Amino acid sequence: MIKKLSIILCSFVFFMISCSGGNNAGAASGGDKQIVLGFAQVGAESEYRTANTKSIREAASNANIELVFSDAQQKQENQIKAIRSFIARKVDAIAFSPVVESGFEAVLQEAKQANIPVIVTDRRATVSSDDLYVAFIGSDFIEEGKKAANWLVEYMNKLGRGSEELNIVELQGTVGSSPANDRQKGFLEVISNYPNYKVIRSQTGDFTRAKGKEVMEAFLKAEPKIDILFAHNDDMAIGAIQAIEEAGKKPGEDIVIVSIDGVRGAFEAMMAGKLNCTVECNPLFGDLLMETVKKVVAGEEVPKSIYVEEGIFPAEVAAQEFPNRKY
Repeated sequence: MIKKLSIILCSFVFFMISCSGGNNAGAASGGDKQIVLGFAQVGAESEYRTANTKSIREAASNANIELVFSDAQQKQENQIKAIRSFIARKVDAIAFSPVVESGFEAVLQEAKQANIPVIVTDRRATVSSDDLYVAFIGSDFIEEGKKAANWLVEYMNKLGRGSEELNIVELQGTVGSSPANDRQKGFLEVISNYPNYKVIRSQTGDFTRAKGKEVMEAFLKAEPKIDILFAHNDDMAIGAIQAIEEAGKKPGEDIVIVSIDGVRGAFEAMMAGKLNCTVECNPLFGDLLMETVKKVVAGEEVPKSIYVEEGIFPAEVAAQEFPNRKY
């Protein structure tokens, strides 16, 4: 009797589990299949990138989206391999921040043929057709370059130096990347209206502190008069600050410095009087990405370009704003 009762009870439990979709760890609330997102990150080259990765990981967990994460270590070939592995795995969606703008045409065609929607994040990818991706989420890099230049012109006017012959050195980001291309484009578009502002040296620092320091050392040795440094990101600017100090000059005074990203390290440098301004590039778009992924997988229409909100922070507001920084 007990044995028969046990068999009946086991059968009932099995029936109930089957009806409820089983004990599948990949099942989302409501019995829906859990979305699987493949994400190919650039690397971990800066404070910005670290914060971006953290935002994406946390947002995926909160949204109950399975995240298949790949770090390309700033190499395009690694990123392409990762995207192909996502396609082979038949993920529901792919997102990636392109290491450089070009060279992704073939792999995105493969994703399209596999009917896997692709979302481009943070950096742009240049392709023959916008149909190869469903949306871009990130920043307007041209506008960031313009903000840096407009702030610079206004600041130099306040110092009473706006009519001087001003020599600018530029630390570019990774060659071929959209932030490097567009930040330079926006900056030069504004500066071209002021003939006394001259970019005398421009070289890549690859978005890293170590390279920013190395290139700035070379600038200082080659150029006796440097008035301004424009760095495509804060990490390169912070590396350059070290080089300037080692050369016996005062960063923020002898050389005016404006950079882009808005990381905590930049605010610390501003509070120390060594950096004059940072233009924000907001990496905290993980929640926005997950919302977009859910809509895309559900077949909903989304805007082709989705921009995050960003500000500009001169040194005089650094101490007040610093406690609010999340990255």
